[in-house]
Amino acid sequence: MFCKASTVSLQIPLDSPKKPPLPLCDISCGGWEMSDQSGRYPYLWGVSQQGQVWFREGIHPRVPEGTSWEEVEVPREVAQLSAGPGDLLWALLWDGNLLVRTGLSLDSPTGTSWLEVESPSKEVEALHVAVGVSVVWVVTKDFKVWFRRGVNSHNPCGSGWISIGGEMMMVDVGLNDQVWAVGEDRGLYFRMGVTQAEPSGNGWIPVSAQWGINKELIPPRDECEFSGHLTETSQGSAPSGTDSDSELGPTNSEHSATPVLEAAAPSIVPLGGGDPSAPPQEVKQPSSASQQDAPKAFIPASDSFINSLVSDRDRTSTTQPSITEMPQEDGVELPPAPVLPTLPATGHDVPFMNVDLEGAGAARSAQAAGRSLSDVLGTLENSQGIGEEDGPVWAWVSGGGCDVDASSRISWLSSTGPLSSSLSLTPVQSAAWSEQPQKPQHQEITRKPLERSNSVWVRKGALRWWRDWKPQRWVDVGVALEQSTKSDGRKDSIFFVYYTQYDEKKYLQVFINEVTALVPVLQDCHYTFAVYTAERTKQRWPLILAAPSGKEMNDWLDLLSDCCCEWRGIAGAPTKQALWSTTSKGDIMVHEPPLSLEAAAHPLACDLMFWRQIPGHLRCIESNSLGLVWGIGWDGTAWVYSGSFGRQPSSVNPEIHLQTDVRSVHVYENQRWNPMTGYTDKGLPTDRPMWSDESGLKECTKGSTHPPSPQWSWVSEWAVDFSVPGGTDKEGWQYAADFPTTFHGHKTMKDFVRRRRWTRRCKITVRGPWKMVPPIHLSDISLMPCLTQSKMEQVPVWALSDKGDVLCRLGVSPQNPAGSSWLHVGTDQPFKSISIGGANQVWAIARDGAVFYRGSVSPQNPAGECWYHIPSPPRQNLRQLSVGRTSVFAVDDNGNLWYRQGLTPSYPQGSAWELISNNVTKVSVGPLDQVWIIAEGVPGFPTETPGSVCHRLGVGPMAPKGLSWDYGIGGGWEHISVRGNSAEPLRGPVPPPGGPSRSPALQRPAAQVNGSAVCV
Repeated sequence: MFCKASTVSLQIPLDSPKKPPLPLCDISCGGWEMSDQSGRYPYLWGVSQQGQVWFREGIHPRVPEGTSWEEVEVPREVAQLSAGPGDLLWALLWDGNLLVRTGLSLDSPTGTSWLEVESPSKEVEALHVAVGVSVVWVVTKDFKVWFRRGVNSHNPCGSGWISIGGEMMMVDVGLNDQVWAVGEDRGLYFRMGVTQAEPSGNGWIPVSAQWGINKELIPPRDECEFSGHLTETSQGSAPSGTDSDSELGPTNSEHSATPVLEAAAPSIVPLGGGDPSAPPQEVKQPSSASQQDAPKAFIPASDSFINSLVSDRDRTSTTQPSITEMPQEDGVELPPAPVLPTLPATGHDVPFMNVDLEGAGAARSAQAAGRSLSDVLGTLENSQGIGEEDGPVWAWVSGGGCDVDASSRISWLSSTGPLSSSLSLTPVQSAAWSEQPQKPQHQEITRKPLERSNSVWVRKGALRWWRDWKPQRWVDVGVALEQSTKSDGRKDSIFFVYYTQYDEKKYLQVFINEVTALVPVLQDCHYTFAVYTAERTKQRWPLILAAPSGKEMNDWLDLLSDCCCEWRGIAGAPTKQALWSTTSKGDIMVHEPPLSLEAAAHPLACDLMFWRQIPGHLRCIESNSLGLVWGIGWDGTAWVYSGSFGRQPSSVNPEIHLQTDVRSVHVYENQRWNPMTGYTDKGLPTDRPMWSDESGLKECTKGSTHPPSPQWSWVSEWAVDFSVPGGTDKEGWQYAADFPTTFHGHKTMKDFVRRRRWTRRCKITVRGPWKMVPPIHLSDISLMPCLTQSKMEQVPVWALSDKGDVLCRLGVSPQNPAGSSWLHVGTDQPFKSISIGGANQVWAIARDGAVFYRGSVSPQNPAGECWYHIPSPPRQNLRQLSVGRTSVFAVDDNGNLWYRQGLTPSYPQGSAWELISNNVTKVSVGPLDQVWIIAEGVPGFPTETPGSVCHRLGVGPMAPKGLSWDYGIGGGWEHISVRGNSAEPLRGPVPPPGGPSRSPALQRPAAQVNGSAVCV
């Protein structure tokens, strides 16, 4: 075994005080990028003929041959291995499986352990493996090419195999993870379109490389005809495959860091592509001064990097004569260069270049005798092509010293001559090449690795991750979205999060097909979003990430959401049956329900529902099955859905409007009575903070309180809020006997604590498919639910103004979703909740908790005749209700959910209230009488943010109250509307609930009988 050092070859001895290795059958250099030092040097690995793995110790710029061999234990015999520039090392076993070395680092260059990875195909063994910076390529014995997904220094084993088209015998990963291969037809190929964003590339193109001895001279080609850049790697970046320092003269030290050599006529002659009609040119012998300044010919060799290690050795610099080209004789006409066909038995000629190291050595010897380079290397455009009897039969290729600039036009990497566009072509363009009609050239070539291949696309970035375990804190992480595209167009994506714990590299992975929601959340005033899966929903712990800017957060959300929707086949605007919801942050979420969502026998589990975000910002939202959707912002502005979907306005999608919203942020000032000084901000040790939120559990001062998210901006200063429920005195104070009891607006002798609310307004501006409905600000709205087959010229819409007035919207239809005008409906007191159900049943709740039913509502009389008073549950004030086709559910101020019994067509007011559950904040009843709620919390998870989606199971004609609850996504959910989902599932017997109940609280059945309704 030898290494090249300066102008001599040094033998690497196999004998040492340690156990010497047997003769080696494979070697691989790598690891030079693990060091941040300027003097990088590679690690050398070897495989003996007995399957042992050896590591060469002591490699140093002063000692490039190293000092000794160290054996690395392996579980079974190794046939071949490949080391990447970083900390990746893969080995191929004789049985066709693969080994991955873990724990490689500067402190442990030989690693710590081996992990076994199965061959890409269980039926076919692996034949060859090649490793790059963050890629792994494998060829199996059936000559299929495979790409390993998810390979990273944090995850050296990767996550799965992707089949890449083509039939190859071996592959090699060069600089910048570019891929070279030897095909089954023994031709050379280059992987087109390999970039950091698309590491698998998008197609194979042939490398026009042949040999031959032809004494005909070739005129130098104009520089514009060959502008391919070959970047020679240096000591500081990557190992070099060129012996330019020792063989082609001294190197200019000022440019030795990253020399880039461009093929030009005086230095490199691009053979086989010149114009045969060009006249011969006289080439003068350059002076000795110009010889040293002339660029050196770049000769891609193997992945030997020893020459870059000895550049700092003291040596005598000898000036060698430059390589010149002799003038071409007159009348010599060059034959056209043969080309590698792009389809079986078809093809046309392309230029080619031959690089022969032995010929290069002979050229140096021939210079002393005055011979030209062409006399030694010969011309390369012989008439024989690959596959012919005397053509080259390639067995091995290494691109370790060659970097192909994707923006250049390289004649020997083109199927039709110099490329007129970038190498980063699309698979469609690559396929178009293979479909071009071409003249048959070499009938013996039956298979070509040009195909519509699979590909892998990667998007990388840096975010912050809220660590799942204690101590919980923000951690800087790297993220990557890796998407593979099958040849049939199907796509599969994985989202990776890379982090380091105790100097150990680790990672998390989320399969895109398992993601159930991507939700912007409120946390520490960061640009934060949560990634939910079914398992994380059950654990109530989503993956929380924060971006450095709002734009970057939105970019990641859009990208991940598009991948999720594409995998599920969801595109465009939501359907008429969609479930709509809003979060406490104001984001709008939509779920497309399958028929199994409301199935009695096997309904879709709530934690498996996929929610996607719709542009816009609302506090609450209501819909029906005709596609009408209305919403209300935090400032009371009414908005109607325009029926489109998009993120930016365009000529194709003009329904994306500017949408603004204003909300108030509150903090509470708390004080306790002191007999000596009166009310003071010095409370008892057990008291709440003197500045807190409404619950008193969290300390909030005016200085430390920020808008809900960075998208909001302040539009006012802090001021005392006098519109607090319960009233205030003239200074805004509310009084109570102690914390936390009911506060009132006047002081008594028994009041020892007081509080007042400070408020500040903030504003957000977004774009979405929402059209404003002026001019009245609303507090609640309801659209009449209907079945899918229903036909209505006008859809009844009832609403409450911010002052509590009851309104009826006229002229609403699918063609005119905003309607035409408001009709005021008289009441004797302000209302706070209203809902219209099937058969024009209108129910409402007054601000004092009283319940009313509107009689005689019909299409001919949309406002009805009078209100009927319905007694509330004893000692309970209802705050919100929802009416379905035949049922009514309501929520009281204590979070209890009530069901109205005894509803019949002849007696629509019902007879009694029955308690169903507690821990409920909102309820929505759909056109099938399905029941969904927003739960305050989930039992067993006390720290979760309030607001979780829950589904009532077992609801049917014989069991209108349902049987149990199914938990869904949460927390941070504000509102839900299922009133558009009218797709009736197939009815079947309801099985008894198995296992523990998934209810938000224990069932407490109770019935409260009420008197008859009273007309008011």
